[in-house]
Amino acid sequence: MAACLLVVLGAGLVSAVTGLSMALGAFIAGLLLAETEYRHEVEVTIEPFKGLLLGLFFLSVGIGLDLSLLAAQPWLVLGVALGVVILNFSVVFLLGRLFGLTGGGAIESALLLAAGGEFAFVILSQAMGDGVLDRSLGQTVLVSSTLSMMCIPGLAALGLKLGGRKLAADTLTPAPEGAEDQSPRVLVVGYGRVGRLVGDMLGRHETPWVAAERDPRLVEAGRRAGEHIYYGDASRPEFLKRCGLETAPALVVTMDSPEGVEAIVATARQMRPDLTIVARARDARHAARLYELGATDAVPETVEASLQLSEAVLVEIGVPMGLIIASIHERRDEIRKELNRPEALGGRTRRYRRPAKNGA
Repeated sequence: MAACLLVVLGAGLVSAVTGLSMALGAFIAGLLLAETEYRHEVEVTIEPFKGLLLGLFFLSVGIGLDLSLLAAQPWLVLGVALGVVILNFSVVFLLGRLFGLTGGGAIESALLLAAGGEFAFVILSQAMGDGVLDRSLGQTVLVSSTLSMMCIPGLAALGLKLGGRKLAADTLTPAPEGAEDQSPRVLVVGYGRVGRLVGDMLGRHETPWVAAERDPRLVEAGRRAGEHIYYGDASRPEFLKRCGLETAPALVVTMDSPEGVEAIVATARQMRPDLTIVARARDARHAARLYELGATDAVPETVEASLQLSEAVLVEIGVPMGLIIASIHERRDEIRKELNRPEALGGRTRRYRRPAKNGA
């Protein structure tokens, strides 16, 4: 949060020193932050303040509006509002056609963007404060822009009708917030050595995936390698949503912190009872605890190391590979069954029972 405030305030001050609006500098800072791997964590961090600050912004704008102009000169105000809409519509329509949009698409886009915007308040207020624009004229344009913004729902409906496009029933449901690509992706939490290997194996099988990591250095390294990886705390439900957990086919937790793994598994299971969760465990007891919290599969480091050592020595002494693989799989299944028993947790009964794969 401190870093975000530093970037925004610093950009605003630099913009003000160079003679531009502080709001313009803050806007540019927001665009820069939105293009980084930290954007999901930033969104979650500032979420409690967003509504408050938006309300404060529009409240301050509303206090500064001189609505008596609408009663004193209604035709002038309405005429300016109509002129703003026509001007914006014409410019956007021409640009849309220039960049290859169809006639209907250009009309719809132009009507959606025909009204005034929030920056009209920022620019006009700054111009009036600096004496560049006459205050009475500026107030007239501000009130007109406000009226045009109130017409946005009507303009959008008109654009949909004139554009000839019909909304399908499924498009009325908003897409979940998450990564820029809303297609289902396996979510890998932890991008250390284990997480990188998991991502590599998913890539080899052409399975889309996205990673989350709390170490900025690992995030930066993954970004340089062209991977989809974001910085943030995956134990927070809001961050998991923005990473696409609601549509993810599976969650893989590869962190080396037992407490962190438990927190993420518990949170994800509460959000998605049907989600496949595969988690890295420190040992057999930790794996049993993860099964209790709702993990579909828990992989104990000590057990897997023992099985791999056994496989290596059996291969070296000449035991047939087929027998080794079969025995390894059999022993692994036996261990999983043992860990799923209540006795594995000292007599406690697991609170979560994994659904059978056949849906029973």
